[in-house]
Amino acid sequence: MQAALDEARRAAGHGDVPVGAVVVVDGQVVAARHNEREATGDPTAHAELLALRDAAAVVGSWRLTGATLVATLEPCPMCAGAAVAARVSRVVFAAADPKAGACGSLYNLCADPRLNHEMPVDAGVLAAEATELLVGFFADRRSG
Repeated sequence: MQAALDEARRAAGHGDVPVGAVVVVDGQVVAARHNEREATGDPTAHAELLALRDAAAVVGSWRLTGATLVATLEPCPMCAGAAVAARVSRVVFAAADPKAGACGSLYNLCADPRLNHEMPVDAGVLAAEATELLVGFFADRRSG
């Protein structure tokens, strides 16, 4: 999670919401990214999606069986859906997202038996640190 938090700080550096994500395979980080929606003008440039794309390139397959997706914020429906599509084995996130979270808050796409893949989710890992980054970012935007 610390690597994902480092990525989140990079996002804030260029005006993006401070969310970071890493993909871990066999105990090694194979991809680390942060939000780039503002930087690229791409509405799909969420940290999780970018990290999953990079991980697939490193692994050489879209199937990321055995991989863990670690994110500083609970994945949204798009990102949770991508994790399901990529067949990741586990999702870990820091801060819950009561407005858009799709790994337990609003929806739980990772544990929906109607979908073709399910995975366990571990929530709240270093949540206070991730929440502090997000709260600080939005406070700065409101005051500036």
